[in-house]
Amino acid sequence: MKRITIEPVSRIEGHAKITIQLADDGHVAKTDFQVTQVRGFEKFTEGRPFYEMPGITSRICGICPVSHALASAKACEAIMAVRIPPAARNLRELLHCAQYVQSHALSFFYLSAPDFLLGMDSDPASRNVLGIIRKHPDVARDGIELRKFGLQIIESLARERVHASWVVPGGVNAPITPQTRDRILGELPEAKAIAHRTFKFFKAVLDDYTDEISHFGSNPTMYAGLVDQKGSLQLYEGALRFRSSIGEIIEDQIPAEEYSQWIAEATLRDSYLKAPYFKPVGFPDGVYRVGPLARLNVIENYGTPAADAERKEFAQRFGVPAHSSFLYHYARLIEIVYALERIEMLLGDSRTLDEHVRAKAGVNALEGVGVIEAPRGTLIHHYKVDEQGAMKWTNLIVATGHNNLAIGKSVQQVAEHFVKGDKLEEGALNRVSAVVRAYDPCLSCSTHASGQVAVRLRLVDSRGELLDEVSN
Repeated sequence: MKRITIEPVSRIEGHAKITIQLADDGHVAKTDFQVTQVRGFEKFTEGRPFYEMPGITSRICGICPVSHALASAKACEAIMAVRIPPAARNLRELLHCAQYVQSHALSFFYLSAPDFLLGMDSDPASRNVLGIIRKHPDVARDGIELRKFGLQIIESLARERVHASWVVPGGVNAPITPQTRDRILGELPEAKAIAHRTFKFFKAVLDDYTDEISHFGSNPTMYAGLVDQKGSLQLYEGALRFRSSIGEIIEDQIPAEEYSQWIAEATLRDSYLKAPYFKPVGFPDGVYRVGPLARLNVIENYGTPAADAERKEFAQRFGVPAHSSFLYHYARLIEIVYALERIEMLLGDSRTLDEHVRAKAGVNALEGVGVIEAPRGTLIHHYKVDEQGAMKWTNLIVATGHNNLAIGKSVQQVAEHFVKGDKLEEGALNRVSAVVRAYDPCLSCSTHASGQVAVRLRLVDSRGELLDEVSN
């Protein structure tokens, strides 16, 4: 038996390790995807006042702090038993859509575009965002501008781009001004134009990646995401829906507080990341996926014209449900289009400018659950407090957790197809890492490579003797 180790996996947020075991004939026998870090947020929140939770949990990540703040605030509001004002609800979704734009732009342009535009087998010294800047400066500029657009909306609303304290239990801290609304509306046309150009170049290169589309985690699974009662996409509100691998709705309209009847979590021996599974099926067969592709598969429509047109074209080309994890990138672009459309709709709603943006209350329940669709997938915050509002227990199920089992199976499929024999190809190593990047996992914080391969891959035989190595 021979073992290959990829550590760390590059161009993802956080630290992960992949181990590939080869049989004596050179074919892949087994793979393991391991998350090699632990943060401990669930434990050190114990004893804190519940109303501090949005500020504390937003520190989990510097890329998607808005997602944690919103899910946390919704859990707090379940404890308070309050309904937030309509203006606050609109402003939160506006902030959330801006988060989608900046987060998806980061994933697509900075982390994954080097593979699309420079090639999976291109020189790793230039297969990064700097290589994109040199060879495709217009694309690089579009990525920077689109992410800046999302971040500037966040800053305009919350006064800070990262870890803002604007989202609070009961609503938000301050209303939006007409001047801010008008400025964002004035910048929207260029953001939409960038999204259109990005789709154009991405569709043009798709035919170059038929092998990857066929083998990048294309095994059928279940899918989960939030929808409204008509089955339209919901990012901030909605109820949970599970759809089968052949498109049948398994469960629908599951309220936040009942998630644990359908989702359980397994502890893995070799990873700090737990493995959620669909409870009625059991572990380990109850694999489901969340995130952009899962949402596309779960919903009936996006509910906005341009995004629905793109989904229709996607369905004509790949079918729905589509299973290849490579298509997460495609779905991610559709969601940028959707987020831009929703931003325009929310800014056009007269209720958004209302100055009443916060409801106040104390502890009216000892338990609360908040669920939203983070850019990477369904995010669940579950809190228990005492009578004084001090945190007694916390459970956070993040999108990457939901996808943990699916990522492992995707790594196995890619390794079986691309890794063979005693001679290692750097392009095979990159594809094993690239299928993980397709999910845009958020393990804690960003890891980037500049000018080198941020991995070491070693191939040894059953006696431990080194047969081959690819490293920086």
